[in-house]
Amino acid sequence: MIVTVVGLGVVGGSFVKALKGKGYEVYGIDTDEQTLKIAKEEGYIIEGYTDGKEILKKSDLTIICLYPSIVLDFIKNNTFKKGSIISDAVGIKSYFLNQALELIDDDIEYVSGHPMAGREKKGFAYASKEVFKGANYIIIEHEKNKKESITFMQNFVSDLGFKSVRIMSPYDHDEIISFTSQLPHVLAVSLINSDNQKYDTGKYIGDSYRDLTRIANINEELWAELFLNNKEYLLQSMNQFKEQFDLLKEAIISGREDVLKEKFIQATKRRENLEK
Repeated sequence: MIVTVVGLGVVGGSFVKALKGKGYEVYGIDTDEQTLKIAKEEGYIIEGYTDGKEILKKSDLTIICLYPSIVLDFIKNNTFKKGSIISDAVGIKSYFLNQALELIDDDIEYVSGHPMAGREKKGFAYASKEVFKGANYIIIEHEKNKKESITFMQNFVSDLGFKSVRIMSPYDHDEIISFTSQLPHVLAVSLINSDNQKYDTGKYIGDSYRDLTRIANINEELWAELFLNNKEYLLQSMNQFKEQFDLLKEAIISGREDVLKEKFIQATKRRENLEK
């Protein structure tokens, strides 16, 4: 089976690294020739292409790991093998999936996916197969999908190390992702930017600040796209958070120790349930 990964950044690079030794013929497409050279020299891909039009016509599975704004152009400007599957790793789905489906032929299937794993750093050098191990993966199902194609993708990503594989509609995906992925990035950016820098903050932090701000080291181009193209759901999640933030604020202002303890107990129980 021929698998071609488009875009060998931190996510696409992790795919080719996780695929090594799994029995697939793996090829890479990227605009950076040096990245392709390294990926080939290290044995992650058989060959790399800056264009890739010929290998796409032979690929049984194409995984597109590009920014959302570029995915549609890539599909529009390329021809894919009849009977093959196209997937992606885009962090939002509903705004572009219908457009993608209109661009591909009926004998090619689109099975969109979202690996819930990544790094703050950009580029192939920071890619790792380890980031997939034990992580969550979401498959986006639509009315044109065949059951066997969904099953294939479930087995495919499970073999790469993903622990939980969920199947959702694009709208359900975007709603939950606004809360579990985008909102935490909003909070991390807001927290670190709220520092008045009166002190040398780095000399006074512990694990709590370090953990909460880890994802504030953010890819500005990608995350601006994700926020703006999912703003309805994201704003809803931000409002839900503000309600809880304001409850704590009011409890502190009014000296309501009972309310604070109640909220702490609730939070502890919910956090413990996440690991079950």
